[in-house]
Amino acid sequence: MNYVRTGMLMAALTALFGVVGYLLAGSGGMLIALGIAVATNLFSYWNSDRLALAAYNAHQVDERSAPELYRMVRDLAQRANLPMPRVYLIDEDQPNAFATGRNPQNAAVAATTGIIRTLSHDELAGVMAHELAHIRNHDTLTMTITATMAGAISTIASFGMFFGGGNSEHRPNVVVQILIAILAPLAATIIQMAVSRSREYEADRLGGEICGNPAALADALAKIAGGVAHIPNETAEAKPATAHMFIVNPLSGRGMDSLFSTHPDTGNRIAALMEQARAMGLAGARGSFLGGAARNPFAGGREPGPWG
Repeated sequence: MNYVRTGMLMAALTALFGVVGYLLAGSGGMLIALGIAVATNLFSYWNSDRLALAAYNAHQVDERSAPELYRMVRDLAQRANLPMPRVYLIDEDQPNAFATGRNPQNAAVAATTGIIRTLSHDELAGVMAHELAHIRNHDTLTMTITATMAGAISTIASFGMFFGGGNSEHRPNVVVQILIAILAPLAATIIQMAVSRSREYEADRLGGEICGNPAALADALAKIAGGVAHIPNETAEAKPATAHMFIVNPLSGRGMDSLFSTHPDTGNRIAALMEQARAMGLAGARGSFLGGAARNPFAGGREPGPWG
């Protein structure tokens, strides 16, 4: 089902490319824009994960360079019946994390150094479980392709504002060019927001099941939101099309359930996770995460072992 939604999203963004091209340079501009869109779609499918990681200067780690984080991701991936993803660290003070990759076999999770310092072991594991839930649900393909396409639409619209081609009959005036430069990226952003917000609630729910303690993830979201509100992420500010990839919007700590928010309100997400914790009989639990009676819903009843 997620592949169908991804295809629909790519079609919508491709159509938006064509509209921008037509308004800027007539039918010739539309054909050029559609050609660029097709090439961008193909390139994004195979390389969007590398682009996202490179944009944040993420470096891959292993069990020797980051043993606790690597083992944590490995154990959670086993619980979720997922292949071991690549693990990356981002040298960034703002606490945050994201997942990327076109499928579970080619996936990666990335965490900032700020989140490693900010969260407890249990809270960090909850965040990694959330990111693995995105991988399990095949959300990462949509998220990374959307980031690439939205960025490309912003670029072509801004470029066209200054270099509108075509003959005089189809060339838009300066006012139209300015409107395109503003509205085309906005339309692309609305599309990416529409698909990302609902996915966050589902990734929270599934992440709570994977880690065994939704309350730990709820605590993590509260701490991350507080960190985002006080610590700017300059790379994200320069590349806002990637904001929807993160567990909490890196551009602002004022998350609102509105049309222009890339994420649901953090308070609403926390409330949903605490309700899930109560349903699991873990209300108020803030202790050892995955400890004791937390059942692994993906392992046929096998109880999780201790972290180590």
